[in-house]
Amino acid sequence: MACKNGVMKISGQLRDLIEEQIATGELAPGSTLDEATLVERHGVSRTPVREALIQLSAEGLIELRPRRGAVVAAIGPARLIEMFEVMSELEAMCGRLAARRMTDKERAELVRAHQACEQARSDSDPEAYYLCNERFHFALYEGSHNGFLNEQAQSLNRRLRPYRRLQLRVRNRMNTSFAEHDAIVRAVLAGDAEAAANTLRAHVVVQGERFGDLLASLAELAPAAS
Repeated sequence: MACKNGVMKISGQLRDLIEEQIATGELAPGSTLDEATLVERHGVSRTPVREALIQLSAEGLIELRPRRGAVVAAIGPARLIEMFEVMSELEAMCGRLAARRMTDKERAELVRAHQACEQARSDSDPEAYYLCNERFHFALYEGSHNGFLNEQAQSLNRRLRPYRRLQLRVRNRMNTSFAEHDAIVRAVLAGDAEAAANTLRAHVVVQGERFGDLLASLAELAPAAS
């Protein structure tokens, strides 16, 4: 049992590392993940490497292809828009429930995450802002007090991480995002469930100008994948 737990711990750490490399663009869509290379690079056996790849495949971040091994998933624009549409509705539901169910302690954590976003924005640091932004959204997922909804929101959030991260590089997006966060916080603290849902939906959905920005982000990833 101890051996099995050790393998699971290593595979989890490796999964988190590869997930982060995909999110930051270090591993671009189309990149190949070779088992032997991962074993040598990280000094582990094949078992945790295979387990990590299976987990990443289940999250939709990579594809396991016969005779080609693992490849970082490439999501087309149409599919990506569909995923953002679903994400916006999941987050709207989280916001609606959080406005009704969050405890005082959870509201305080949401405010702290919002303040951390403000500091990152003031520092003009998109990477720091992304991490604080993720903390902000996860606080809303937890605050929904719906375990299944929380799991689904976190899962889709992970799949969209590379693209949500790239969007923050668009000019003035951090300022816009922070202003939207502010409206979300005010709605949640006021217990206004519908306002919280509507502001979160508008914050996440990709349409209009954001669609063009997303296409530009995909074009930025494309050269590395070729």
